[in-house]
Amino acid sequence: MHLRDVQMLYMQYFVVSSFPDGRPYSYGYSLVVTMKGVNTKFDRVLNIFTAIDMSSNNFEGKIPETVGNLTSLQVLNFSHNKLTGHIPSSFGDLAALESLDLSSNKLDGEIPMQLADLNFLEVLNLSENRLVGSIPQGKQFNTFPNDSYVGNLGLCGFPLSKKCGVDEPPAPPVLHEESDSVFGLDWKFVMMGYGCGMGRQI
Repeated sequence: MHLRDVQMLYMQYFVVSSFPDGRPYSYGYSLVVTMKGVNTKFDRVLNIFTAIDMSSNNFEGKIPETVGNLTSLQVLNFSHNKLTGHIPSSFGDLAALESLDLSSNKLDGEIPMQLADLNFLEVLNLSENRLVGSIPQGKQFNTFPNDSYVGNLGLCGFPLSKKCGVDEPPAPPVLHEESDSVFGLDWKFVMMGYGCGMGRQI
């Protein structure tokens, strides 16, 4: 299934009520959400709970830029799908985001520098993709371990040991010994054979 075809069908299972001031809210009967790497079950869920978990659904296609409009999101999990394309730069607008898991997809390109502006981001998992370039630095990005980026061979910079902008040293030249023989034989061995032959004749 393509990610753009996903619809929020689960909303029909919610019971609508309201706060004393008339603002509506709804309770779901139960929900299991993977947050920050842990499966958590909620028996009753308010609709103001801001989490999206679409992990392990075999989704294809690109992540829509419009996801960045969900500015109240705290948890976003698109892991273990077949998503392609770049990480949307609009994710930098998810100011309340605490956990972002995009691991085990086929995402490419660079990590958007805008993600460094997410001040509440506690957990980041971008592992097992095809990301390249420099890892953003500063703020929360200084707290994420190597495991957040493992499996992206094109990434460089802290916390990885691979430094950015450092070329691999060239391989040392292969030295070839000169030979005085047209057949490429070492002259010393030719003389040794000749000397032994002369000794047998005397």
